[in-house]
Amino acid sequence: MTTLLDLLRQNRNYRYTWMGQVVSEIGDHFNNIAVFALVMEKGGSGLVVSGVMLARAIPAVLAGPVAGVVLDRLDRRRIMIASDLIRAALALAFVLTIHQPRPWLLYLLSAGLMFASPFFTSGRAAILPTIANTEELHAANSLTQTTQWATLTAGTMLAGFSAARLGYHWAFVLNSLSFVFSAGAIWRISMPGGFRARRPAGGAALRPWHEYREGLAYMRSVPLMMGIALISVGWAMGGGAAQILFALFGEQVFHRGASGIGAIWGFAGIGLLLGGAIGHLAGRRTGFAGYKRAVTISYLVHGAAYMLFSQVESFAAALASMMLSRVGMAVTTVLNNAQLLRHTPDQYRGRVFATMESLRWSVMIVSMAAAGIASQYASPRTIGLVAGAFGLVTAIAWAWCDGSGRLPEPGAEGTALSSIEIADSTR
Repeated sequence: MTTLLDLLRQNRNYRYTWMGQVVSEIGDHFNNIAVFALVMEKGGSGLVVSGVMLARAIPAVLAGPVAGVVLDRLDRRRIMIASDLIRAALALAFVLTIHQPRPWLLYLLSAGLMFASPFFTSGRAAILPTIANTEELHAANSLTQTTQWATLTAGTMLAGFSAARLGYHWAFVLNSLSFVFSAGAIWRISMPGGFRARRPAGGAALRPWHEYREGLAYMRSVPLMMGIALISVGWAMGGGAAQILFALFGEQVFHRGASGIGAIWGFAGIGLLLGGAIGHLAGRRTGFAGYKRAVTISYLVHGAAYMLFSQVESFAAALASMMLSRVGMAVTTVLNNAQLLRHTPDQYRGRVFATMESLRWSVMIVSMAAAGIASQYASPRTIGLVAGAFGLVTAIAWAWCDGSGRLPEPGAEGTALSSIEIADSTR
């Protein structure tokens, strides 16, 4: 099986995709920390932080179905470049929010940035089996996921320091430049057959709503896809609250301002990085049954450690607990994503990954709204305890599905197109 270093040395297309990912995602975290610190500095409450997160989450949900259909219909490389360039312009416009006393512009720009995002992130996932062969795919998935968490670690820590010492202008400018770099990197990749999805005969007519429903029907036809969707929902129920809680714990519980927020995000990133490495090794050595057991154990660790994070008094202990929680989550993410890449046919890949992303954000909307409202009546520690409990419940539900035989392994190519029936109201 290909090693991570061999993949970067030998696969030019993946190398450029990876380079763009590194730079753009570090820039993303400069934006995230700067925005949340700016909101809190202006006297923002948990409700205002929740408003910013909702302004990001709702457009991501709305963009998911559109992005999925577009990515399975048009050239995925061109869509990704367009997404990067649009996000570069929006990221630079955040400079205008620094002296804006009201948060409406933050809401508007956050919404635009997140609407454009699924066109790139789902596109990157969809092209991975195109630019990496069968021997390289596991390494490519692991490195993509692990890099995402490595940039979280570096980006949040650097962003916390930058916001505290250099001000917010540089954070927003660097985020904009990172998208320009990413667009240039994606422009350099190429394939003889291009980056359009392989579609069955007779699929030339454009029927967006029908095509999106076809993707949903495919997902419903594969029990494992539904199980992974269950994991996504379970994480998002607590994960949405986490987006609010990290700012509240850094500012209100531990009284450490932007540097405290950055430290919590940074240690979460360290945990994700460690978990990504564990998930990579586990994916190489375990079969399908072992994969399902690993998901159960990892989510139990995730939920229990998050509950501990919410209750400890020491800031150092809180950082360690958060790191352990994210180790559990990362193992699950790497293993689940590997299964999606292995079993999803090319003609559905854009819709599957976009739908998973949209599903996570839709549940996170509810979670963030609930956390924002609850922050007016309950302490961050109480909210965090409830959020962590959702991880434990998710682990139990997955274990029950596995033990009762409801998660069989799909075929290598997924479900055949001919077995999927869609009621078509246009006929």
